[in-house]
Amino acid sequence: MEFEKENEVLSLIKERFPAVDIESAKIARRRIYLFVEENIFLRTLEFAAKELGFFRLCTITGIDNLDSFEFLYHIVNKDGLLLTLKLKTPRNDNVIIASVLPIYNGATFYERELEGLLGIKVEGLPEGRQYPLPDNWTPGQYPLRKDWQPVQNTGADIIRDAGNTGKDGI
Repeated sequence: MEFEKENEVLSLIKERFPAVDIESAKIARRRIYLFVEENIFLRTLEFAAKELGFFRLCTITGIDNLDSFEFLYHIVNKDGLLLTLKLKTPRNDNVIIASVLPIYNGATFYERELEGLLGIKVEGLPEGRQYPLPDNWTPGQYPLRKDWQPVQNTGADIIRDAGNTGKDGI
């Protein structure tokens, strides 16, 4: 049967969380893309990690769709099956999502990227240096937002000009 393991994972998620629409899932060989509602997102992620064996968080992708934000949590099991759980929120200046650090303790830098690059508040993320932006980056400037316009002295000139080297490479 094609996609046997992928369909088994979806069935187990559906059994535990009947509200999840597995019919809208996208399946490819060793890949599952599944949208999960915000009110059960963390419980679904924890279930995948602790009971289905998706032990590793590969990355978190944040996307600005102008009217919404999407967060894609890419997790993998020991068999190399990659499950991407998608969370969608309305786009506004006060978006707050919960940290996944209690589930995946390696999520710190991915969550800092969401805060620094998209301006998302990650509740439960410990205080620390901003990442990956320079320390002198102007607060309130989020370069991965589609409507971002650089202002003077954001540190954006460092990023924008990084590829514009002179004849001698300096």
